[in-house]
Amino acid sequence: MFELIPFASRNPFFMAPFFPEVRKNGMSEFNRISTDVKDEGDSFVIKADMPGFKKEDIKISLEDDSLVISAERNFESEEEREGYVHRERRYGSFRRTFDVSGIETANIKADYVDGVLTLGLPKLPENKPESRTIEIE
Repeated sequence: MFELIPFASRNPFFMAPFFPEVRKNGMSEFNRISTDVKDEGDSFVIKADMPGFKKEDIKISLEDDSLVISAERNFESEEEREGYVHRERRYGSFRRTFDVSGIETANIKADYVDGVLTLGLPKLPENKPESRTIEIE
């Protein structure tokens, strides 16, 4: 588990509901989707860099209390691979998982523009106990 703490605030007690990344299926650093997570008060915004993907190749799903962003870039045929001297572009499956237990999952919004997937995740309202006076009998 790693912590993402805002740059301006290194408060060790700060905890957002979905920062720990859950690694599954032996994904390496090369198969990760780079993301930024911003706390906007009443919601979180995730921006995920996914250049080269078509909108149809990206899947966003909810599994229990987890939000899963996954995509697959298919390998090129042997004919398309010929002639390369050096290759750095990655092919295969990409996946990130976030804990969304404090999120209103029914109202999550997603947008994909210019290779950046943006997710709006509204926070659940906090249940604050009402204050009241108790009569002494």
